[in-house]
Amino acid sequence: MLAKQRGAVYCLAAMKSSGHSHAKFHVHDLVTAIARNQNYDALPLALSATEWGPLGGCLQPFALAQGQVLIEQGAMDRTLYFVESGTLSVHRADDDGRMSLALVGAGSVVGEGAFFSTLSRKASAIGSSPCRLWSLTVARFLELANRQPALALRIALALGTVLAKRAENSPRRVAVV
Repeated sequence: MLAKQRGAVYCLAAMKSSGHSHAKFHVHDLVTAIARNQNYDALPLALSATEWGPLGGCLQPFALAQGQVLIEQGAMDRTLYFVESGTLSVHRADDDGRMSLALVGAGSVVGEGAFFSTLSRKASAIGSSPCRLWSLTVARFLELANRQPALALRIALALGTVLAKRAENSPRRVAVV
């Protein structure tokens, strides 16, 4: 469902958050986490408050417990997750049973590989600690792209930058989920 507020289009949340109150989540906390992230594969998404309004309206906040599975290797889900706080353990098992591991922390994203394709998930992601996450489905992103194409392009380019950095760095490649 869409609503207009101050000339900008906002996606309205349609899902419930795993029993956690939305009142505790503020998109400003996600913005701060992204701005503070100095890791190699940090999300380069410097948006104005005006731009964060439409994007934040498309995001669904939720909490993930330590040990809880967020993404399962082989799943066909294309949801993208922004990490506000906490750490995710991303691991992939190859055909020989060998495991590769990467950690994704606050201010980054996970799920960008499947978000841009129709392929199954390449790895699993599990909460290494309690996490606060914001999800973005492909459908909500397409709604945003139809109404604010320049903003959607900036988001896609930032996600593409993370994807490229992880793909070119062997130890971080496993984080492409």
